[in-house]
This record gives sequence, structure tokens and C-alpha cells, in this order.
Amino acid sequence: MPRDIPVSNQRLLLCFDQDYRIRDLYFPHVGQENHVGGGYMRFGVWVDNRFSWIGPDWKKDLRYLDNTLVTQVNLYHPGLEILLTCRDGVDFHADIFVREIKVENMAGRGREVRLFFSHSFDISGNSVGDTAAFDPKTNGLIHYKGARYFLANGCTECSDRPHQFAVGQKNTNGREGTFRDAEDGELSGNTIAQGSVDSVLALHLQLAATSSQKAYYWLAAGEKWDDVQRLDRLIKHKSPLTLLNRTMDYWNLWINKETPSLDLFPDKVAGLYRRSLLILNTQIDWEGGILAANDSDVILFNRDTYSYVWPRDGALVAHALDVAGYPATAQQFYRFASRVIEDEGYFLHKFNPDTTLASSWHPWSTGGEAQLPIQEDETALVLWALWNHFVIYRDIEFIKPFYRPIIKNAADFLRAYIDAETGLPAASYDLWEERRGMLSFTTGAVFGGLTAASLFCTVFGETERAERYQHAAAAIRDAASRYLWRPELNRFCRMVSRNGQGELVYDDTLDASLWGLFAFGLYGPDDPRVTATMEAMRKTLWLNNEVGGMARYEGDAYHRVNPRYPGNPWFICTLWYADYLTGSARQEEDLQKAIAILAWVADHALPSGVLAEQVNPDNGKPLSVSPLTWSHATYVTSARKIMRCRARLRRCAQCGSLPGDKIAGDDWLEKLFSKACNAIRGICTVK
Repeated sequence: MPRDIPVSNQRLLLCFDQDYRIRDLYFPHVGQENHVGGGYMRFGVWVDNRFSWIGPDWKKDLRYLDNTLVTQVNLYHPGLEILLTCRDGVDFHADIFVREIKVENMAGRGREVRLFFSHSFDISGNSVGDTAAFDPKTNGLIHYKGARYFLANGCTECSDRPHQFAVGQKNTNGREGTFRDAEDGELSGNTIAQGSVDSVLALHLQLAATSSQKAYYWLAAGEKWDDVQRLDRLIKHKSPLTLLNRTMDYWNLWINKETPSLDLFPDKVAGLYRRSLLILNTQIDWEGGILAANDSDVILFNRDTYSYVWPRDGALVAHALDVAGYPATAQQFYRFASRVIEDEGYFLHKFNPDTTLASSWHPWSTGGEAQLPIQEDETALVLWALWNHFVIYRDIEFIKPFYRPIIKNAADFLRAYIDAETGLPAASYDLWEERRGMLSFTTGAVFGGLTAASLFCTVFGETERAERYQHAAAAIRDAASRYLWRPELNRFCRMVSRNGQGELVYDDTLDASLWGLFAFGLYGPDDPRVTATMEAMRKTLWLNNEVGGMARYEGDAYHRVNPRYPGNPWFICTLWYADYLTGSARQEEDLQKAIAILAWVADHALPSGVLAEQVNPDNGKPLSVSPLTWSHATYVTSARKIMRCRARLRRCAQCGSLPGDKIAGDDWLEKLFSKACNAIRGICTVK
């Protein structure tokens, strides 16, 4: 089930599902220690001796307030004649979640309305040894275990404390949970329970006919009992409304810090650009880890999650933030990368946000022979993204500490990790983590990484080392032209590998990741071989139905819905085709097809603007994890490419200057990568 409206301050992250239930709560790292773990933190209403948890019986509209990470949620129950308007946010500074609830009595008579908030914590990922207790000092409820404490509290316009509470056990000894105690409108007042526990608090409102009142609810997170009590005092001193307002002001200031001209885009495309930048922030940890996604429902698929830091995803997301004008967050990721790179110069599969090694299914040996369990593109793309960061911001002081441990170390690894027979980057796992071989996408990424390293060495004055990396990149391009180009098919293949007898085997499956052949400079998007490949991909992988979009590859079985199609449409794959259209544009009108693809993405976002990983090919609804950080980053990057392309096409013929947006200015550093690629092509023997 999608997570429609995540809210976060990069330490405390809460994710809501489509029924406005809190399903995931992470603290003190985004993506690590899910204290709800896909359970249900419910919100319910009692009125006229009838009770309803917010769910299918309610008409719901879950969105964000414009230019903020504060929600705007409308909930209406015709039978109860109750309209709720809620605003949710995690304070930008303190680890506090705040909700404002405006309750409107739509009936023509006065009534008492009771709001119930249930808490079903599995602290640190399990419910063993949890405690829930009423705290008389704050009049709130505290759940705790070890160094994790959560305080729930609330108030109304007429009362500074909750009116009812109860704690008890859940999922044990036949007890479903204390939340059931709320359904008659009365709570037991039990003050403490331990083990597998839950709790409920209630706020009461007396409403005249067709009138409204507001109530406030909050959760404070800390590592000690005193921490959450202190935060509770802060909330009461400043008021929950003040915290919500300052958080709205912060995010409004953040998103308007950069004001690129979005006039070439339809309003929905421009709106999703800004929303994507904001949603990216919800999936990033304060110590630099960029999480792939935080949607625990995927556990049901393979007993693991996407709540990890993949260096590839992180590099591409950091690049999106860089080109959008938000370098500080990107810099945090590069610092994270410097802490997790292996001494030998490569990145392993994925990491937890605290930099520890995460779960993996890549083996260290196959058939009795040792192998590196890596996706080599991850190492290369960190180099490529770091160079692009330097191009834009020229922050040599920031780059200097990474020059030896990341740039030269990783480049030396990439230069050495070469298949002796073909000259291609040696076998590793693909970006989809499904197959091992010498991959077109990886080859493109490694070319980009080595080119970036050669440029770093050039500007740092190590010209001999720069030439070594340049010649290594040229050799890889020669190898790609020899082994990855399939003249009999008139297109590139996905992968070359070896069978049990050591013979080369070609995987000719059309795969959207062939985008990588031009995305990082290996070939130009106007190279006839790239053109032929991308057109074959468009013909085979684009869904020719009402939904549309680009499938990942032929025969993709992951979350497959309908065997009539090559696979489900993925947002990133669809946007990659837009990148090809942008890269091959020769006049401004050519960009309209790429802009139409961005409009397609906006049409298939959730009402909140959240993008999933995939789209159901039959009905266009989101599939798999949501939000997928990579989807939002790719959208931002694709939009920026269109903006830059239009600027180039509008270049002044007299002075050569670019109008409008100057982020990533067209100076000598920006030109250097293109010149380097051309120089490498000049070295190549296979054109």
C-alpha cells in the first residue's frame, strides 16, 4: 500500500497509508529502526454513540500544503456528519510530530465529538519488552524500550490535557489490542503495561450545531524519559500551532531558495518538480544516507525492505539535488560515501544509514571461486556525481579530502577491474540486482567514472594519472563498440557473460537501462547506434494502451500484473526515454515530446505528488514501494535537462550567453566533460 504523505526532519520520519494510518515511524535515523513496522497507528471518531476508525468508510483527500512538508488532509464521513481537516508535520528542528485537527459538526444540532489516537509501537523493530505508561507529570502516554522513548499527548481549545487514556497488551493472550477499548467511546484508564503493548488517548470536543473547533495531537521522540518530557514542555510553551507554522515557513523558504524558470512546463509538471524536491528530503537521513524507499509493506514480498542506502541510488539522488541547487544535502551523501568505501576502492552492495553493512544476496563465491559481490556501477557513479558537483559549485575545499580516498582510490579500482579477454568492465551484478555479467549500463557508468577521475586529476595537476584514466576509458569504449554493439540486431545488447565452458554469451534482451550508454558520456545520444537502440526499446517496451509508460525490460516478472505486457511501467525507465529525446533535440519544438513524458509522470502521481516505483499497466495505480526516492530524483534531473537544453538552443548567436537559469553555468568546467569525452573518442580505435 502506498505511503501517501511522508513527513520528516531527517531524524524522525512518519509514513501514512491511503487510509491516513501511520504505518512506519523511524527514529533516530531515517530508514533504520522502524518502530511501527507496518502495523497500524489508528485515528478514530466517536459521536452519537457511534464509532469509526478513519478508513474505507471515510471520503479522504491526502495532500500537502503547497511548497511545504506539512499535510492538508480532508476526511468526511456522511453518516457521522463529521468533516475533519488535518495538518500534519514533523518540526524542522525538534523531533516532534504535530497534528492539528479542525472538527466540523455538519449536523444541525449540538454534539459531543471524541477523537481517539491509538499507538501500536514495536520499538526497535519488535514488541518484546516494550513498556507503555501514563506519565502524570505531562498527562501523556510514554512508550519506551532501551534508548528509545515516545511520548503521545494532546489538547483542545478548551482543555490543556487529554480527557481519557488507556494502556494494555496487544496480540497476546487473546487480546487484539487496547484500540478495541476505544470503540465504545470510553477508555479504561489503565496506567501501565509491558511486553507487547499499545495505548490510546482521547480528546473531547463540545460542538454547537454546524460549528467547528480545533484539537492538537503530538508525538515526541527521544533517547531518554527526560528528553520527551522536555519536548512536551517545549510544545506546550510554544504551542503546537507555532511549531506547525514555523515548519511550514521553513520548507516554504527552502523550496523557494532556488527559483528556476519553469515557464516551459505545464503547471502540473512544474508543481511536481517542486514537490519531488520536498519529498526527496523525507527519504534522507541527517548523517547523509539517502534511502531508496521507506515503505514496509514490501516486507510481505521478500521479508526485507528498501530502507537502505545504495551508493548508486544515492549518487543519482545527490546529483539531482546538485543540479537543482541544493548542494548541502548532496555533500552529506558524499561524506557518507567516504566513510563506507572499501580500502580497495569499491562500494559493497548497500548500507544502513548508520554506515553499517546492510543485508545482501550477492555471494562472495560462485562455483567454488571467489568473486566480489558488487555492482560496479555504484562505485563509478559516485565518482561521476562528485565531478558534476564540483563542476557546478567549484568547492575545491570540499573536494580536497575526497581526492585520495574516493577519487583516486575508486578510479584505480575501476581501471584494474577489467575483463582480460573483452576489455569490458569485469563481471558484476546489474543495477536491477538480478544477473551478473559485463553489462551495458555498468560499462557506461564506468566510462563516466573514469572520465570524471581523469578530469579531477587534470584540475589537480596530476596529468600523467589523468592520461592513464583517460586511456582506460578509451579502451572501455573500444570494448563496448566491439562486444556490446550487435550489428546483426542493429542495436546494443544488455549484457555479455560466459557459460560453463568459458564461452561468451550475449543477452540481447531490450532493457531500459541501455540509457546508460549515453547518460554518462560513453556515446552521444545522437550516435546512430544509440538512436537505433533507443527506438527499438521504444517500440518494444512502451505500453501501447491507455496507461502507457516504459517497462523495465522484456519479460520483467517483478510485481508483474499482466503477461500481455513486457512488464509494468517504471517511472525512472519512462523518464530515461525522455532524457534521450532531450539529448537528441535540435530545436526547441523537439522538447515537447520529452515534456509530454513528464506530464505523463505527473498524471500518474498520487494526489499528494508521491511517485511509486511502478505503475499498474491495467489501471495506472501505483505498485511496489512508494515513494521511491529514485523516481523523484529522476524526475528532477529530467526536468533540469530539458531546462538546460532549451537554454542551449536559445543561446545568443552574437555573445554565446545563455538566457535565464544559470545554475551549472556554461563555463570551462562544464565544457570540460564534453571535451574529455570527445578526446577519449579520439583515442579510440573502434568508432
